[in-house]
Amino acid sequence: MTIDAKLELSFDTPNKGPRLDFKFDVSLPGQGITVITGPSGAGKTTFLRCLAGLTRAQGYVSVNGSVWQEGDFFLPTHRRPLGYVFQDGALFPHLTVKKNLEYGAKRAHKRMKNPRSVDMDNFIEILGIGHLMDRKPENLSGGERQRAALARALASRPEILFLDEPLSALDQERKNEIMPYLKSLKSLDLPIVYVCHSQDEIDHLAGTVIFIEGPGKPLMAKARFAEGRLF
Repeated sequence: MTIDAKLELSFDTPNKGPRLDFKFDVSLPGQGITVITGPSGAGKTTFLRCLAGLTRAQGYVSVNGSVWQEGDFFLPTHRRPLGYVFQDGALFPHLTVKKNLEYGAKRAHKRMKNPRSVDMDNFIEILGIGHLMDRKPENLSGGERQRAALARALASRPEILFLDEPLSALDQERKNEIMPYLKSLKSLDLPIVYVCHSQDEIDHLAGTVIFIEGPGKPLMAKARFAEGRLF
């Protein structure tokens, strides 16, 4: 099983800056954690958003044999069986953690006629958020918010999970807090595409690494770990 994408995207930058042209042509493994890395501004988040359908690009996307985009066909994001965790978690501030998770579960029922069962108690235990269920996001630490956001994404019964620099807004103490929970996601039978630029996160999480050099330059071919290091 693989995640195949061949996409092109061009757009103007603010203040009449140079036009950016992105070309992504890559096949990712349909299992384990694939890290997308590269310098700031290279297009890591742009690539992830194109895969998710949040940014419209031209081309082709197929996930484990299911075509999400091809020619004039474009499956909207809300119908794609994916979970997406943003840098800040993006929890609904007026809802408790429990209600945020219930929203994720409702999304699955809207998308699928017969959503597959999911053991949320297991996910809640894996992510260590059982004692947070009645709290609202304003009463959570940064690490707790990200763990709750992960649980909400998993509650939507995704076939693939996208994580966009989930640790970038956290201080080192909070990063150390959440890293074991991210590592525990390896035990799930779920492909994960993870955007970051941290060598530490690459060392701890990645099974496969894709390097994006920048606009106008192709993706580097898949790079497997060599003694735990990418470079």
